[in-house]
Amino acid sequence: MIAEAVRRSPLAEYVDKFAALSADSRGDLSIREVPFVSQLNLRADPKDAVLIQSFAAVLGFALPTVPNTVASREGRRALWLAPDEWLVVGPEGQQGVIEQELRNGLNGAFSSIVDVSANRTVLELRGAMARDLLTHGVAIDLDERSLGIGRCAQTMLAKAQVILERRDDSAFVLYVRASFAHYVADWLLDALAE
Repeated sequence: MIAEAVRRSPLAEYVDKFAALSADSRGDLSIREVPFVSQLNLRADPKDAVLIQSFAAVLGFALPTVPNTVASREGRRALWLAPDEWLVVGPEGQQGVIEQELRNGLNGAFSSIVDVSANRTVLELRGAMARDLLTHGVAIDLDERSLGIGRCAQTMLAKAQVILERRDDSAFVLYVRASFAHYVADWLLDALAE
């Protein structure tokens, strides 16, 4: 007998809990896991104009150079993490394609491209209560003036390091390390119960 590998998302057993939460909140809050998102950590010199322009050509948009901002186009996103570091995100199963495109844009320049897709899972919190729920666990200001649409931040949610992205008026996206996914999901559900 040969064992068959089965891919399972870190929060697969939370689907029903998240669905019940959404029903109970009457649409004021929904939480859902967006598993298997392609994620690549890119490090490069932002002062190398030729390199940055080359990345823009292969991605279809310029990498954000303003701290804590996000650039996107057609399902791909780049989150600014540091002056020379970005998280490039795309649809499930596209990490190899995105990595190759970024490597093609290098033209011999020194940089680092690492597939970190298995490192994190993604949680989307949507609804009128999303901001209030997150406010209980993060130390940063989630007001529109501080973390507006198209902005991101690395922070702690309770005791777990996360990347927090503001997608629109009522949606936040959490990039959570897979090893902390259960902790974060349980914390969100417990905080909501309080």
